[in-house]
Amino acid sequence: MFVDSHCHLDFPELAQNLPEILSRMTQNQVSHALVVSVNMPDWPGLMDLVAPHDHLYASVGVHPDYEDTPEPTVDQLCELAQSPKVVAIGETGLDYFRMPEPLEWQRERFRTHIRASKQSGLPLIIHTRAASADTLRIMKEEGADEIGGVMHCFTESWEVAQEAMDLNFYISLSGIVTFKKAQDLQELAIKLPLERLLIETDSPYLAPVPHRGKTNDPSKVIHVAEKIAELKGLPLADIAKRSTSNFFRLFNKIDNKLNPN
Repeated sequence: MFVDSHCHLDFPELAQNLPEILSRMTQNQVSHALVVSVNMPDWPGLMDLVAPHDHLYASVGVHPDYEDTPEPTVDQLCELAQSPKVVAIGETGLDYFRMPEPLEWQRERFRTHIRASKQSGLPLIIHTRAASADTLRIMKEEGADEIGGVMHCFTESWEVAQEAMDLNFYISLSGIVTFKKAQDLQELAIKLPLERLLIETDSPYLAPVPHRGKTNDPSKVIHVAEKIAELKGLPLADIAKRSTSNFFRLFNKIDNKLNPN
């Protein structure tokens, strides 16, 4: 069985086809998916989407790319995190790729999420792009290692991965690892310890080969696992078992009776 540790099933291009996507997940042995929050106005709709489905879970948080959006407080995040369906805080972090300084609002938002994670006891889902030094610095300053979490859709260096793992974080690989020009990430995948591996789609984006350029969805996470198995020279079943058990270990609010392993 496989688990998609990061997707956006509430985005319109996926939500309108949810029954078909859930059917394809079953066909591809994808047992669970974590639907990740990007802002507060859309969060109620995300919760409505996951509510009827035992195998769909949610996070609560605000993505660093969203500038003109309501800012959550620590107390608000912690209150919303009490829902049985909410198993993580985020996605949060820093993204300097598209936005110029000053970005102190991004850094303060990130600190708010880390504090909410520590207060709620739920792990963090961290997004970092062109900002790895500041991301790691703030993680250390705020004590993110006390709770841990995942560096999602990881594309940074092996050195950044090592520092994140030292801070009690998992490394999640997306469809990017299947791309022909992603040699650096493929080399990282070979080095990455199985006990720190998660897999994801980040759908509807980043569809893996052989679906590159098409709309992505959680059923396609199997192709991420297949590529990692190929790179590591391991049976696909080993990647499935370890990445799935890691998912339930990290997001331990999910009822363990649902763990297929």
